[in-house]
Amino acid sequence: MEILEAYLTKNPCYRANLAVADSRYAVFQAGGPKGLMLHSVGCAQPKAEVFCKKWDRADYDRACVHAFIDAKTGAVWQTLPWNFRGWHCGGSGNNTHIGVELCETDAIRYADGASFTVLDRQTALADCERTYQAAVELFAFLCCKYDLDPRTAICSHREGGKGGLASGHVDPEHYWSGLGAPWTMDGFRADVAAKLAAPARENDPIYRVQVGAFRNRTYAEAFLTDVQTHYPNAYITTKA
Repeated sequence: MEILEAYLTKNPCYRANLAVADSRYAVFQAGGPKGLMLHSVGCAQPKAEVFCKKWDRADYDRACVHAFIDAKTGAVWQTLPWNFRGWHCGGSGNNTHIGVELCETDAIRYADGASFTVLDRQTALADCERTYQAAVELFAFLCCKYDLDPRTAICSHREGGKGGLASGHVDPEHYWSGLGAPWTMDGFRADVAAKLAAPARENDPIYRVQVGAFRNRTYAEAFLTDVQTHYPNAYITTKA
């Protein structure tokens, strides 16, 4: 999974988070998300960069999400820090959920509302699957990061609307069903859960995170004591 930092620093939502405009921003920043909401953009534009450029303006006060997933590359363009409150669903879900947009293939043509015509089904399905698989990886990462249960913490914009968390949109289910694709939100949640449960393979790389470096061992041990209050398995290693 490739995550590209593309913060929308000019967007009023980003600036409201920096200023901690009210308690909703403070609570989200301190406690992190309690759920994850999946969206799709609702137009035939596969490139995440296009949305990033359009939304990164001081006068773009209509919306702000945490990420877009590019339909041609599968790259995640992260547009807000994960612990910033977004403006992505038009309801109270903004106070609790990270919002991620799937970019939609340009092999379709929208008519009215959520209906569209498929121009090239092979290309459309390939683009759609690319964003789906990237979203599974991203949501597994976020569930791990914030200790969320994918079976209960993940919803679509459509489900959020039906549950009173969001406005009455139909994404991304309309996109999948309009393509005749096999994907559903129940399947998505199951795929994220499976990704989290998958055992590490013997040849998988091991990633270590260093949080301090000291010449004086006494200082290192004091710092380790602090770290172990949150991460009991932390330890000291030496390197010449």
